[in-house]
Amino acid sequence: MKLNKYIDHTLLKPEATEEQILKLCDEAMEYDFYSVCVNSCHVPLAVDKLSGSDVKVATVAGFPLGAMSTASKVFEAREAVEAGASEIDMVINVGALKEGRYEYVLHEIAALVDVCHGYPLTYGDAVPGDAVLKVIIETCLLTNEEIVKACELAVQAGADFVKTSTGFSTGGATPEDVALMRRVVGDKAKIKASGGIRTLADAEKYIELGADRLGCSAGVQIMKEYK
Repeated sequence: MKLNKYIDHTLLKPEATEEQILKLCDEAMEYDFYSVCVNSCHVPLAVDKLSGSDVKVATVAGFPLGAMSTASKVFEAREAVEAGASEIDMVINVGALKEGRYEYVLHEIAALVDVCHGYPLTYGDAVPGDAVLKVIIETCLLTNEEIVKACELAVQAGADFVKTSTGFSTGGATPEDVALMRRVVGDKAKIKASGGIRTLADAEKYIELGADRLGCSAGVQIMKEYK
């Protein structure tokens, strides 16, 4: 198992500086992580820094609340893809899901799928490229039944991943939630566990439960423990 290739090396804190982003990129290249995950304002810097390496650039849309308009999430994702981001982690409208407005949630995820996969857009012309869309459902705010529904909607919309958490709400990934998500999506989508993954034992546990990717700021510490 190449543990390093499960890791999205993440720095999404609002106070993150360009110097810290460059350090994040250096660490990602040193350990050959799958990607760095940064806020969209840092995408051009990260893309430039990682040019020529195998490390991809991921960013977020509608982060961390998910309570923005669909059009604003589409714009944010499109701008990031055009700037060179390979992956978009979008946050669903949690309130809409909880009150049963499933068509709204489905339409929004589908609109972001269009951006990432280069399909014709409701909100403008298609963008080139083949970016990956991860759908953050914020499991800590959902019941098991709502987690199931969110995963079903993400699969129906054509998303590539379902993701547990932003890391900015009331909790992060749990083994129970990841296991449930895997049962729901089967092989129709991948799973990213994020939030609170700080040790090698944490990482191995989530991979064993079916996580295909790990979002963590402790990637370097985990790799040092791994070696």
